[in-house]
This record gives sequence, structure tokens and C-alpha cells, in this order.
Amino acid sequence: MLVVETIGRIRREHRIKGKPIKEIARDLKMSRNTVRKVLRSGATSFEYTRAVQPRPKLGAWHGDLERMLSDNEARPARARLTLIRVFEELRGLGYEGSYDAVRRYARKWRIEHQAATADAFVPLSFAPGEAYQFDWSHEIVLINGVTVTVKVAHVRLCHSARSGRT
Repeated sequence: MLVVETIGRIRREHRIKGKPIKEIARDLKMSRNTVRKVLRSGATSFEYTRAVQPRPKLGAWHGDLERMLSDNEARPARARLTLIRVFEELRGLGYEGSYDAVRRYARKWRIEHQAATADAFVPLSFAPGEAYQFDWSHEIVLINGVTVTVKVAHVRLCHSARSGRT
């Protein structure tokens, strides 16, 4: 990927300083074809993105991998398998493809399935006297001109926390 600064430098070197393509390519450590492409086009960014990721070896194992990922997601967090372990289990079933293909598929699968679940917010409400919060603290106070550290118990009714909110 070429950044705008590099594209600008290539164009300045060629148009203003008159350097040939071969010298610019050598100075910037890039191919002559890339320098030529920048000079011939008016684009300010060059970036390659693959539209479709082919999965020739993973295609037949799509269902098994989908099942493994959904089973793994249903497990408690501590019992979940790492992606390497999922890959090794898939290899044990006969899959001959690469780990990278499994990793890319798992990332896409996770993004699709996380979007399906939404976070929910359930506001808590308590009747008066039903629940409270309790805490201790040490406070420094001045009593009759003497500085004293006292232990203070704080109690707040949860129903009282609602006051001031709508």
C-alpha cells in the first residue's frame, strides 16, 4: 500500500527534479512498475483488496468447521478451545488445508454471530427498604481542635439512588 506522502514524493522527483523512473525506484526501494503506475495515474491511493476469498480446500469442511465453532462458542469461557485446537481437530477428521484459511473463516464467522446478539440493559428497581449498599471508610476529622482518624460506616438505600433520576 502506498501512502500519499510516497506518491507525492515520486511525482515531485520525476516532474520537478527530472529524475528517471529507474533512479526513483532505486532510491525508494520499490519496483519500476509501481513508480510507473503512480506517474501514469492521477490516483492518490493504491490499495489491493480481494473481493472474494477463495476457499478451495475449506469448502468441503465448511459444515464441520461451522459445527465446531458453534459448539466451542456454547462452552464456558474457560473450557473453550483455542483456534489452533479447533484446527487440529479438523485435521484429525481429514482436513488438509492451512491454518490460515481456518483462522480467516473463524474471524468472519465470529463477526457475523456477534452481530446477531445484542447487549441488553435491564434497569434495576427496588422497593423502599428492599436493598442497600454498605461500605467502610477512614476519614480524618477535626474534633475540638484535635485531628482524629475515624472509621465511618456508609449505608445507602438502593431505592434512594433513584432520586434525581427519571
